[in-house]
Amino acid sequence: MSLSHIDSSNKAAMVDVSGKAITERIATAEALVTVNDAVAAQFDGSDLVSKKGPVFQTAILAGVMGAKQTSNLIPLCHPLPLDKVGIDITFENNTAIIRCTAKTTGKTGVEMEALTGASIAALTLHDMCKALDPAIVISQVRLLEKTGGKSDYRA
Repeated sequence: MSLSHIDSSNKAAMVDVSGKAITERIATAEALVTVNDAVAAQFDGSDLVSKKGPVFQTAILAGVMGAKQTSNLIPLCHPLPLDKVGIDITFENNTAIIRCTAKTTGKTGVEMEALTGASIAALTLHDMCKALDPAIVISQVRLLEKTGGKSDYRA
């Protein structure tokens, strides 16, 4: 098995998906954002509230926007028509758990869109809370599952 984005000349290349079947493809990714007690104290039961506004709601919007821009950010990603991007954020023990699910019907998967959405949401949360905690930790950005295409995956 070889890397998918390296051609026979050992050069970076976009994968040719022209021969692939069109199927429904879904991927879910996760990112964890750990904050200090000062930030956690801003949690009102459904969102973190900062001087910049509702943190989770802003992070959700940013994550959706990020997922939609994945092919502009990652050079060899195919531009995809996304049928849906959903982001859910829960907060437990000073950690925001961000989950992004992306869905398309096409010839290539949406793993990178889900990972980008979760990452951009995490970065937005960091940006909105950094005044209270400059040491925020973003960790464990990972693919949880993908379905559709040649093979499925579950972490």
